[in-house]
Amino acid sequence: MDLRRFDLNLLVVLDALMRERNVSRAAESLFIGQSAMSHALNRLRDLLDDPILVRTADGMKPTPRALEIIGPVREALKEIARVISPPERFDPSKSSHRFVIAASDYIEYLIIPPLMERVYRDAPGIDFHIIKPEQALPVQDLEDGTVDIALGFTRDMDAPKRFCSELLFEDERVCVVRKDHPEIKRKLSLEQYLKLEHIRVSPSGKKTGVIDEWLADHGLKRRIALIVPHFLYAPSIVATTDMILAPPLRIAKQFTRISPLKILPMPIDVPHYQISMVWSPVHDKELSHCWLRDQVRIIARSISEKTF
Repeated sequence: MDLRRFDLNLLVVLDALMRERNVSRAAESLFIGQSAMSHALNRLRDLLDDPILVRTADGMKPTPRALEIIGPVREALKEIARVISPPERFDPSKSSHRFVIAASDYIEYLIIPPLMERVYRDAPGIDFHIIKPEQALPVQDLEDGTVDIALGFTRDMDAPKRFCSELLFEDERVCVVRKDHPEIKRKLSLEQYLKLEHIRVSPSGKKTGVIDEWLADHGLKRRIALIVPHFLYAPSIVATTDMILAPPLRIAKQFTRISPLKILPMPIDVPHYQISMVWSPVHDKELSHCWLRDQVRIIARSISEKTF
């Protein structure tokens, strides 16, 4: 039989009829009218070329064909019900799941340590692989499932509309110079800022960014003497030269703990850094993915609540 011609809802009707052996009671059990149930029975008889139920002195009796198929039909209905039922609750404490996160070094520094602290405590069987993608947003890896989520600067990731994305928090842009800088003391003027040699951190490799756009709009330009792909060794360069760096404040504070640096406000009004999480809509409702994203949100919220 061509299943395209067969209304699979009739299998539910068949189950009710065989259980009740009565058209009226079968209709009541499915919350439909008796005429609708009679119509469904006639359709079953036509499609199966069998009376299904026959009226006798002792009531409706199933035919041999009906008795033959009702067992497999009920098993099929049970399997369908199992397949379409909501998935079982995800229990991170018992899971051995493995997640892959694409992240910039800023994210690795700020979010991954507290994430691992939570996981180590609450989900010791879950493993993580943190990767630094060639592109800020590894589109193909997210789509084929080899990367679960991407974390990074919103501007760099530029997620396609088909992806799910969420702004996690913002971070102020500041300037960092060495503590004993010969020209920069407690304040930084725009004139001083423009005279200095700049380090630009560019994971994507772009030569200019938000700061350069602001300067160009005001007929100004800075000298970028060094472009690096991440923040890892930038503070050590700043600490041993007269160069200047404009990192997010939260990571700048970390820099001052390991290098003799000082933090100064930006002398220009540029937007804050925005940090986002991006994932494929394919995994949007997957319970393990929901749990992972919730952990990231909790950490992001705690970071956001801390004052600059």
